[in-house]
Amino acid sequence: MSSGKKPSKYVAREPDANGFIEYTELEHDTWRRLIERQLEVVPGRACDEYLHGLDLLDLPRDRIPQLAEVSDVLRRETGWECARVPALIGFETFFRLLSERKFPVATFIRTPEEFDYLQEPDIFHEIFGHCAMLTNPAFANFTQKYGELGLKASPKERAYLARLYWFTVEFGLMNTSDGLRIYGGGILSSPKETLYALSDAPVRAPFEVVDALRTPYRIDIVQPIYYVLDDLETLQQLTEIDLMARVREAIAAGLYEPMFPPKEAA
Repeated sequence: MSSGKKPSKYVAREPDANGFIEYTELEHDTWRRLIERQLEVVPGRACDEYLHGLDLLDLPRDRIPQLAEVSDVLRRETGWECARVPALIGFETFFRLLSERKFPVATFIRTPEEFDYLQEPDIFHEIFGHCAMLTNPAFANFTQKYGELGLKASPKERAYLARLYWFTVEFGLMNTSDGLRIYGGGILSSPKETLYALSDAPVRAPFEVVDALRTPYRIDIVQPIYYVLDDLETLQQLTEIDLMARVREAIAAGLYEPMFPPKEAA
């Protein structure tokens, strides 16, 4: 998703007349290396709902999946589907797609030079990180509600809403009967952050919506703080309260002090 920052160096692949997207052997190999590496670290760390979703998606190991394959499963489970988008999209498009139960997926994959980290969300991040959770009704409903609220929000309200998305959909943790588990796609698509998020290094706080709305973040570092849900039903409950009243409360209170140093000038 873009907010008008510098253009991406990546170009999303276009489908042919039959809707099929062709990728190179190098791109398929990058997918294979990414998925095999991450499948080594998510068992015992990802929440059961995510692992169940991964089983349902049955993603190929040796090639980049076509969006239609993923959409077929999502439609059956929660009425969602994947929407092919360029490498970067604007807020309006992003919120509108989510409000329509369409998850934006840019049809490019990172280069080997950016194998470990890239700032733009590529097809591996979106499908492996997020789509498995979209098979869960509570998560799926919350993501749609977020899109509906974002469409109507002012720019300032959107900035606060973005923090809620960041600390749930992207970087959320959850208590389970088996211990702390991950449900956020930004963690689950990164081996480094998957290990780090459950280590002793970061601060972890009980999820409270106004706290999450008030917490600054940076996209280019591992997170200094994570918010922990008691269960995914909390996300469903967020769709049933006046979330924008919480946003206004957070705006009135202002942001917390950042728990990270300012970004150095390039």
